[in-house]
Amino acid sequence: MKRRSRYVFTGTLILFLLLSSAAVTGCVRAARDTAGFAITDSTTVNLPFNEAWQLVKAVLREQDYEIYTRDKRGVFVAFSGSKRNLLQYHRTKLTIALEAVSDSATQVSVETLRQVYGVTLLTYPGWHDRKTQDHTKAQAILKAIEAKAAKS
Repeated sequence: MKRRSRYVFTGTLILFLLLSSAAVTGCVRAARDTAGFAITDSTTVNLPFNEAWQLVKAVLREQDYEIYTRDKRGVFVAFSGSKRNLLQYHRTKLTIALEAVSDSATQVSVETLRQVYGVTLLTYPGWHDRKTQDHTKAQAILKAIEAKAAKS
């Protein structure tokens, strides 16, 4: 009788291990394709590149954005403060790109991307991109840049 119970235990253990490995490997999936999730707005200001750079930096500070990256080649990455919506934090990622059109004009483009904080299976907690529909923050930044550029 003892021998039979040992076989049952061994068979149950093997079955459990097989089911566990199938469940774990079945949860792995490729990263989500986020192409087309962002909305881009742009404007052209009549300022040289360096003046436009300083102007954009001032506008972002005035509107209380967290400036994460300042690349002197013409890119800012800024975030709105994270807020909780029910159980999940969310924020807006803004990528502001400056490009010299001429010696006295610069194009400013703002890409808006909505992000939520969470954990997916087999990943570390982090910010995940979601489809963006509201780009009022980008429009407010561009209007402020245009207004300050007109005063200059």
